Amino acid sequence: MSFENILKKYFDRTCTEIEFVKKTYAALKELGFNDENSIAATCICRDEISQTLRSIIKHMWGEAFNLSSLAGMFFAGKTGLAAAMHHAPIENGKERYVFYALPHIAIDTEGHIGICRRSGREGESVACGALNAFQKEMASGRVNITMDNEDVEQSLIRMRLLREIPYGHVPDLLELTRITQTAIQADLENTIKKVVNIEKSDYAVITGIQIHEADGNYIWPAACYAIVNGEKISLKV
Repeated sequence: MSFENILKKYFDRTCTEIEFVKKTYAALKELGFNDENSIAATCICRDEISQTLRSIIKHMWGEAFNLSSLAGMFFAGKTGLAAAMHHAPIENGKERYVFYALPHIAIDTEGHIGICRRSGREGESVACGALNAFQKEMASGRVNITMDNEDVEQSLIRMRLLREIPYGHVPDLLELTRITQTAIQADLENTIKKVVNIEKSDYAVITGIQIHEADGNYIWPAACYAIVNGEKISLKV
């Protein structure tokens, strides 16, 4: 089975990372956003194999504010979001922000979910490692829901995602990644509503799932939209 068909098995539509960022940049440029009058912010996993997306965003938008946590969770909160906003260019009294928020997952050439290979390491590796560890805990029936001060972000992942999972249900890694994407988007949107003043600011929310494969990284686009002069406009990606 070709990798294109493997992708179609799990995701209804995908594009390469470069295509994704180019399409979102072009769509937002038509709405008045560009690399000179806007600041981008990224909320992706800390994993090194996720950083290609951050590099492409930097190439298109310039240096981006980093909101990232393990699994791409949005834990920066109101303070982190406000910091990104306060660094935005001001053009004719208006600020513009572009938020990219995506968890990630790997699929190998045989269609196995979560499996990837890393340079310099023999054998198989896993992505997303943080979500995989949490999924295995749920499958074992033993999940530590207390805060571990020596493992803060993983503790927060458990606490946040358990709110989205029905009691007794154990999602597989693909379902858990989709749940994570929904949670990240909801948390980001909730914080935006509390922090962003749409009377003086336009912003965009770009979400999806980053997918790793041997020949490169792909994106499954989820919600992609802009708020311009208080009006919500869907982006064609």
